[in-house]
Amino acid sequence: MAVRRDPLHNSLALVVLAYLIERPMHPYELGKLLKGRNAQRSIDYKHASLYMVVEQLTRAGYIEALHTERDGQRPERTVYQPTESGRARLRERMREMISVPAKEYRQFEAALSVLVVLSPAEVPALLEQRRLALAEQAEHQRAVVAAAPEVDQVFLIEYHYRLELIEAEQRFVDSFRALIQQDPTTLGQFWQQLHSP
Repeated sequence: MAVRRDPLHNSLALVVLAYLIERPMHPYELGKLLKGRNAQRSIDYKHASLYMVVEQLTRAGYIEALHTERDGQRPERTVYQPTESGRARLRERMREMISVPAKEYRQFEAALSVLVVLSPAEVPALLEQRRLALAEQAEHQRAVVAAAPEVDQVFLIEYHYRLELIEAEQRFVDSFRALIQQDPTTLGQFWQQLHSP
């Protein structure tokens, strides 16, 4: 018999369970909350996945149906709440995620690993485009934080984190671009030879 993967390894399931800690809700209400809180900025969220995640959390025993309600002519909606084991597992999973670095597969890192398919002559211009895009992203992160001075900073912490990542990537892009422009041979001969006529 196959062992089921813990649904809390899925970011959407983690967020849904965390939202249900606030108060019992039905999936439609959870969807509105995810959209209202702009959840897609931190997780890969598709509305169609929400009901599947609720089912997975129920099967795992992390949430349970509290009651079913009907509002006028609308279909019945089941309201869910976390179970005690769900609350405990959520706290345990959060401790793991905060304390233990995990490998995150980023597209830019993958592209750098096979950078040699592009010629050294074209890469600096591409890195400049990336630098400009990163500058826009950094400005957006700063604007969001500045526009919400009355919000407790704990609710904006992912913006601060993302800004730090963007700024670190900007420093890398600047130094890598400068290195290629000044002397690409410091990266070895293979890249140059691969693109020699």
